[in-house]
Amino acid sequence: MQAQASSAGPAQTGQTYKVVPIMLALMISGFIGMFNETSLNVALTKLMDILQITPATAQWLTTGYLLTLGILVPVSGLLLQWFTTRQLFIASAIFSIIGTLTAALSPNFEMLLIARVIQAIGTGLMLPLMFNTILVIFPPEKRGSAMGIIGLVIMFAPAVGPTIAGLLIQQLSWHWIFWLSLPFLVIALLCGILFMKNVSTITKPPIDLMSILLSTIGFGGIVFGFSSAGEGEGGWTSPKVVISIVIGVAALILFSIRQFRMERPMINLRAFKYPMFSIGLLSVFITMMIILSSMLVLPIYLQNGFGMSAFEAGLLMLPGGIINGIMSPIMGRLFDKYGPKWLVIPGFLIAAAALWFFSGITPASASFLIIVLHSTLFIGLSMIMMPAQTNGLNQLPPQFYPDGTAIMNTLQQMAGAIGTAIAVSIMSAGTEHYMKTSANPNPIEGLTAGVQNAFMFGAITALIGFIVAFFIKRVVVNKK
Repeated sequence: MQAQASSAGPAQTGQTYKVVPIMLALMISGFIGMFNETSLNVALTKLMDILQITPATAQWLTTGYLLTLGILVPVSGLLLQWFTTRQLFIASAIFSIIGTLTAALSPNFEMLLIARVIQAIGTGLMLPLMFNTILVIFPPEKRGSAMGIIGLVIMFAPAVGPTIAGLLIQQLSWHWIFWLSLPFLVIALLCGILFMKNVSTITKPPIDLMSILLSTIGFGGIVFGFSSAGEGEGGWTSPKVVISIVIGVAALILFSIRQFRMERPMINLRAFKYPMFSIGLLSVFITMMIILSSMLVLPIYLQNGFGMSAFEAGLLMLPGGIINGIMSPIMGRLFDKYGPKWLVIPGFLIAAAALWFFSGITPASASFLIIVLHSTLFIGLSMIMMPAQTNGLNQLPPQFYPDGTAIMNTLQQMAGAIGTAIAVSIMSAGTEHYMKTSANPNPIEGLTAGVQNAFMFGAITALIGFIVAFFIKRVVVNKK
């Protein structure tokens, strides 16, 4: 299968690409990257016992990963203009392989944390590269389908990660989470070496060290602050949380001012002047908040409220992940045919309804009801994610592609940190309030009250997205 280069890549016009192996390499790398981001969560309890670490220390295996992504992804727009597609893909795959192998061999927490950071470097290079490559090798009228296939990867991997990881932990050991990933990464590297083409124009803009520093402090500070708030150590009033977020926001303001004043900025924030990009970005931000917060709250409740094992909880969430994987390419094709509006609007409404029903669940709720609600939620989210993202990126001129993909992927990581932190805080506050005010406090009922509040927060967030969706319009692709 081959596709003619679109006008999105002027330097490559007339060149043909072997789309299938390129997409295969991107999908495998992206899947393992997203799988690595969430699969270790179900192993944290076991790791605390094996490695003899506290919950706050164990949380760094997730926080460190997110923090590395939050720092690296903003710089990816600059890297995409300095290095070829092949160079970045091969570097990404090598970092992922080294990190995964190191994690599989880790005898202690310190080495495992280093391995997680190396893995995150590979994922941080891969995600923007994946979107930028699709924008170039596919013509606008086929991008929805291509993005839908990538959506299968991005949303399917975190959904099935807990199930696969739970099974491996139950039958083997936590090391096998990484041993399982390793051969797939090697296959992706080989596909990339053999078939990956250089699809972008290398412009080599000047490297502004101050922009890199401000970006690192800004995005890193916000991700670290919100992640720390979700750890439960003093919550939002903790000095570590407050200082991190304040410094992060201040650095981002200075970073933004600097970018607008520079003739060749590190990230061209003028991408925000394209309204559909901004609306698509906001829709994706809200969607990622819902996805990652619900994926954190639901497994906690299934294990601590319903008394399920990690594997059983993962199995209960598996149908929703499979349905989402099936729906994402379908939604991509529907977007190509009908545009985003009549997918994104009902998508947010379906998601809000599912989350509202989730806010009424109790330990007495049937497992079948949980499966139906979880599957319905992911059907709604699959109607939003790729249509909103593709429509927004389609409005950008080609010279903004590296900036647009860097902005979108960076804010997705921030959305994950913010969404999970708020959801955990609401859940903890609801539980604490119940335990203090109830005449006969029951820990399970207290957790139920907190979880119900967290899902109501998700429903309100989805309704905000529903209002935003009315402003989405199908764009005429900008080719200049």
